[in-house]
Amino acid sequence: MALHCSRTCRQYLLHLAHDNVDFRLPEIKSLLSILGKPFDPSENFKEKVGLSPFWRLNGLCEDDIRHIMGRTVCAKSAFELWGHGGTTDELKSSLLKYPADSMLPFLQEKSTYKINVYTFNKTLIMNDRIKKIDALDFLPFKGKVNLKDADHVFCLLEDYGTDPNNIPEEPLYVYFGRWIADGQRDLIRSHSVKKRHFIGNTSMDAGLSFIMANHASVKKHDLVCDPFVGTGSLLVACSQFGAYVCGTDIDYNTIHGKGKSSRRNQKWRGPDENIRANLRQYGTERQYVDVLVSDASKPIWRSVNLFDAIITDPPYGVRESTRRTGSHKDIIRPPEDYGGESHVPVTLEYRLSDIFTDLLNFAAHHLVMGGRLVYWLPIYRPEYCEEMLPLHPCLSLLSNCEQVLSTHTSRRLITMEKTKELEKEDDLALLTDPRYGPYQGLDSFREKYFSGVTKRKEEEARTPADGME
Repeated sequence: MALHCSRTCRQYLLHLAHDNVDFRLPEIKSLLSILGKPFDPSENFKEKVGLSPFWRLNGLCEDDIRHIMGRTVCAKSAFELWGHGGTTDELKSSLLKYPADSMLPFLQEKSTYKINVYTFNKTLIMNDRIKKIDALDFLPFKGKVNLKDADHVFCLLEDYGTDPNNIPEEPLYVYFGRWIADGQRDLIRSHSVKKRHFIGNTSMDAGLSFIMANHASVKKHDLVCDPFVGTGSLLVACSQFGAYVCGTDIDYNTIHGKGKSSRRNQKWRGPDENIRANLRQYGTERQYVDVLVSDASKPIWRSVNLFDAIITDPPYGVRESTRRTGSHKDIIRPPEDYGGESHVPVTLEYRLSDIFTDLLNFAAHHLVMGGRLVYWLPIYRPEYCEEMLPLHPCLSLLSNCEQVLSTHTSRRLITMEKTKELEKEDDLALLTDPRYGPYQGLDSFREKYFSGVTKRKEEEARTPADGME
């Protein structure tokens, strides 16, 4: 999808939040991919990508930036960059070189303006901020200052590095630009699971849910599926961006909103606690397709090339069990004996290696070409290497981001794209090619996770209390 740009291409500055740092780059790239635009950063980007909250982007226009800011939860604000430099003198020289005809529409006599000062990794008192604003008096502002409701907002942004224990006297780099738009950080607060109608023990954090939807490049009218839907946190995020959503889960009580409540001081779930009610809470019920009781190891979908995105957080066997339907014993009871809402199906252990093998096969069959699979992969950090990631001949890896859970464990957000249709030779490759074999190390993740917890408790027990010998 390409948008018509209202202004010619210039350089823009993104001011990013300094949390979920590993997820920022894939999110911005994915949002640009919706527009069909490349990610074109400034020359020194590679040196600062994992650290600096300020990114300079080329080859875009204001409409592109507004599109990004209308979706991103990793970026705070975006600016049309007028000048930048390593010192205030370099900033002034850069500003004086900026084309006057690009500045003048925002400096007119009849308009109002204000200038904000933002500092990263340092706090300035008000007098210092005012001095920095006064030092910009060489700019040809003709309008009046209006601090409450200005027509145009400008910002001086100073970067004091990322080391809070070694803050320099002067900024390492400074930027000045015209504010264009803020990101969607408010969604994190408005969609907090603390305020949500229906939640479970493993409901996904709102910020991470929106990041996953953005990594999947979810857009209006897409059809998105979560095969381990739980209480539907990922469906809530995708519906916010206009996608139609559906999902499956093996847990009958969760799908139907029955059983014990996960909320404190509430014993049982209420009659209207369900996934559909969550979407209704946020005004996106019209995007709800349905959720079904189903075993992820036995997909119910007949159509291939059905979903634009598959986004999920499979169970790891830590807080939620990993189960599939089946039995080691012969079933001799007739099917009609299993009727009724109270039936709990006979289940077997569902190994993590099998879960992810089935998930990738499901995506290869049911994603449209170019559709994306986004999922969490639990990792035991001392043993991790990229060769352990599950692969599939029809899916290409786009990004791999880590969220650290403890010194020994983490989970990695994996984004893959369907790049070819499944053929007969692919079925053979899945059986014979070692690259596509299941990562067996996953099957011991639960044991290693709890082994790490036990070790930490033992270390804490051996550590003397504060003030004690």
